[in-house]
Amino acid sequence: MMNRRRFLRRTGLGAAAVLAGCHLGAGEAAGRRPPNLIVIMADDCSAKEYACYGNTETRTPVLDGLAAGGVRFKTCWCAPICSPTRAMMMTGRYAFRTQWWHNDMKPGGKEPNADLSRQHRIFAQVLKEAGYATAVCGKWQLRGKEEAYGFDEHCMWAKWDGFDGPVEQPGHSLPGRAARYWHPAIVRNGQGVPTKPTDYGPDLFVQFLLDFARRHKDEPFLVYYPMCLTHGSWDFEAGRQGYLPVPELDAAGQPTGRKVPGSLKSNVEYADALVGRIVKGLEALGLRDDTVLMYTCDNGTAVYGKNKVSGERGPLVPLIVNGPGHVRPRGACDELVSLVDVFPTLAALAGASLPQDYVLDGRSFAWLLRGKAGRPRDYVFSYCADKRLIRTKRWLLDGDGRLWDCGTNRSGEGYTDVTASQAPEALAARKQFDAWLADLPGPDAADPLLVRYREKQAGKSRKRGQGTKRKPPKS
Repeated sequence: MMNRRRFLRRTGLGAAAVLAGCHLGAGEAAGRRPPNLIVIMADDCSAKEYACYGNTETRTPVLDGLAAGGVRFKTCWCAPICSPTRAMMMTGRYAFRTQWWHNDMKPGGKEPNADLSRQHRIFAQVLKEAGYATAVCGKWQLRGKEEAYGFDEHCMWAKWDGFDGPVEQPGHSLPGRAARYWHPAIVRNGQGVPTKPTDYGPDLFVQFLLDFARRHKDEPFLVYYPMCLTHGSWDFEAGRQGYLPVPELDAAGQPTGRKVPGSLKSNVEYADALVGRIVKGLEALGLRDDTVLMYTCDNGTAVYGKNKVSGERGPLVPLIVNGPGHVRPRGACDELVSLVDVFPTLAALAGASLPQDYVLDGRSFAWLLRGKAGRPRDYVFSYCADKRLIRTKRWLLDGDGRLWDCGTNRSGEGYTDVTASQAPEALAARKQFDAWLADLPGPDAADPLLVRYREKQAGKSRKRGQGTKRKPPKS
């Protein structure tokens, strides 16, 4: 049962949210228990990789069903590379506040903003204060401890003393990095978890998630699950980077005990099966009708969109939200959303009050999920190092400064380049973008983070020009 401290916090903050004018749904307003919240974020996977977004080769029946019975946003933006997206979603703020501009351009060590939990509010902190049990599992990729970010429990991919599985050798991209898939390095609540060569990391994270749900089924809970899938990994035997084999699935989506070749397709399909396992687990616990599921991704697919600022390939990711009794089925939705909006949306769904002195760049879309009237976004905004991108439903200004007429197309491709157009509506669109961007600054040219970033990129270019090759790992 819910402990007394959580009950008092929840009832007190719930009343504060009502007094502050927070728009709750009919169930919450009537005293119904706030929904459980599960946020799943895949790794390196564009919207176009899913059947419900038009892919005709990859099978994603679970996510297709959640999209049809919930809300599937056609245009959801993140940052085109992973660390800034995670910072954006955690804090509800853009990089001109967090300084997390790029994987290679973010505060380090003891610099301000290195540990986001020290300088900003985190969505898990707010929900924990509102009485939620909180957990995170999967891929952290942030600085600082999970507890400081507001998570009661954590089960993360991380190397630990005593880990006996594969580790990347010196001379490669990230020496010392341990396996995340087969024979994975996992730390649970500060303790290393012994694993075997037959253990598959993504399976273990879902087991943790469902165990946490079981232990907290009598109180509202939040689980943030940043997946390792669909990111490629290091093949420690072959000495190359790519997609490792994944467990084979039968027609019911259950592992057969065999493996199938690794590929983007097999990774996406296994990610879909894991979501199915979560849904079935919630049903078995009697929690499905009390749980809102969000599924998204941190950036576009590697090579195709990751780290790209031309067009819309980099920031365009899936966002599917489903929650029987809490999310009104709508199917495909044209409204613009950003992962910076996740923080205020979770708070609104939970009935949690936000700190009045905390400036959020995100905007709640809980009203839309509930099928109510609200204020939609005029634009979405993104960034990658010193490049900025912005779009409306029709127009797109990419990081290379090119203006595109997207029409009603939301696929990320097939837009019309109107950079040189003198048509009145194109000129008006550019003028409006310039006005918005004036309040959405990029990094200053003299910013030490930007200087370091440019020096690092120049070094990488020199190495590529010299044809530097990676050596195979030592046996």
